[in-house]
Amino acid sequence: MVSFLAEHPVTAEQVQGGFHALSDPIRLQVLHLLQGRELCVCDLCEILEVSQSKLSFHLKTLRDAELVNARQQGRWIYYSLNPPRFQLLQHFLDQLGQADTPQIAAPCAEDA
Repeated sequence: MVSFLAEHPVTAEQVQGGFHALSDPIRLQVLHLLQGRELCVCDLCEILEVSQSKLSFHLKTLRDAELVNARQQGRWIYYSLNPPRFQLLQHFLDQLGQADTPQIAAPCAEDA
């Protein structure tokens, strides 16, 4: 994981897109369902009890953020998680979590 992150620095766009994609309950449900397995759109629609058009919107957001992989077989698309993208987001959070105690700011000129 460390070598992957060293070769692929985290950009603001990746962080923003990733966390935006994680900000919706349906997309979080999709990601949870894809843990450790690949699922077809039809299966996701049935499990989540949503229309294919509604789910397609959410899957596009997840694809755009590169949080899921899509594989077409025949007329169906199968989705699975893209672990390296989650590792990038985790790396970003780890960096924030390891920040030193902040230095106390100097008094503003109005306070002096």
